[in-house]
Amino acid sequence: MTDTVAALTAAVAGHVRALRTARGWSLDELAGRSGVSKGMLVQIEAARTNPSVGTLVRIADAFGVTIARLLEPAEERTVRISDADAAPQLWRGDEGGFGRLLRGMNDPSFVELWEWRFAPGERHTSENHMPGTREVLHVIEGTLTLTVDGTDHEVAAGRTIDFLADRAHTYRNDGSTGVRLVMVAIVPNTEWDRRTS
Repeated sequence: MTDTVAALTAAVAGHVRALRTARGWSLDELAGRSGVSKGMLVQIEAARTNPSVGTLVRIADAFGVTIARLLEPAEERTVRISDADAAPQLWRGDEGGFGRLLRGMNDPSFVELWEWRFAPGERHTSENHMPGTREVLHVIEGTLTLTVDGTDHEVAAGRTIDFLADRAHTYRNDGSTGVRLVMVAIVPNTEWDRRTS
């Protein structure tokens, strides 16, 4: 494990354990609320695995926090400047594409800023997020195909699309050149128990 991955894995482990115990939840309770297996949660809390973006989304939703909250260092500062190259890559495509979380905020609202790149032919399918979650994407290069509720939307460079992300959606590069975009995710400030949805 590289130092960066090890630090992120340790941060996630500490935050998941602290959030769970602060609520008085057992591992079984968190597993039920998040839809993540108890075995995986044990691995995460012991810092023995680097969870996927999908797993982090489910855990963050259960706690009512952003993914960024699970990844943040112990100390928060009033002003924070960070390098894009230091941001955690939470998705990697087979052809070199990636999705990285540039920054997230939890107070007063839950907002995440992402950078995504897709090589020709790459795609990323995202599960439904917490009810009420919205995503705003601005395409900088190429043409993105976004599928929401079974309908394709082509978004060319220089255009912006926003949509309800509380349903399954897929980002796709059907073109012959790379796609680069920035995305803002706005997440409701509430816990989500997947067992009741």
